[in-house]
Amino acid sequence: MPSDTPDSLIPYDEIVQEALRAVVGRVLGEVESTGRLPGEHHFYITFKTAAAGVEIPRHLSERFPDEMTIVIQNRFWDLKVGDDGFEVGLSFNQAPARLVIPFSAITGFVDPAVNFALQFQAQVEEGGPQEHEQAENDHPVAEPADDGSNVVSVDFSRKK
Repeated sequence: MPSDTPDSLIPYDEIVQEALRAVVGRVLGEVESTGRLPGEHHFYITFKTAAAGVEIPRHLSERFPDEMTIVIQNRFWDLKVGDDGFEVGLSFNQAPARLVIPFSAITGFVDPAVNFALQFQAQVEEGGPQEHEQAENDHPVAEPADDGSNVVSVDFSRKK
C-alpha cells in the first residue's frame, strides 16, 4: 500500500475553514442581537490588516501592516454582523474608529472566559508572519491560556 496520499479533488481545507469562520459569525451575531456580551465572555480577534475587504483607519494599518488583534470587551459599539464579515466601533488611544473585517481575514478567535480558541490558516508570504503588538483598544482582564485546551487548529499541510 503506497504511503503517498493522493491530492484531493474536494477542497476539504477550504470547506472546514469556512465552517469554522461561520462559528465566529454566529457568536458575534448573538452579541449583535442582544446588544451585550453575556457573563464574562470577551473576544480577541486577530486578522490580516491588508486582506481584501478590510477597512481600518490609515494610522492603524501603518502601525499594523500585517496583522492586528482587537478586543471586544468593554468598549465597543455599532456591532453589525453580515454573511461575509462584521463591523464594529472601537476606541484607540481615546479616538473612535470603525473597523470592517471580513471573516476571511480572521486568523484567530479567542474567548478567554471559557478557554476557547480557533486558529485559521492564513496565506503566509515568504518572510513569514511579522510580530505585532496587540491593539490598545481595550484593557482585557485575562490573557488567553497557552495550554491548548479547547483549541481547534486545522492544518492541511501535505507531507511529500
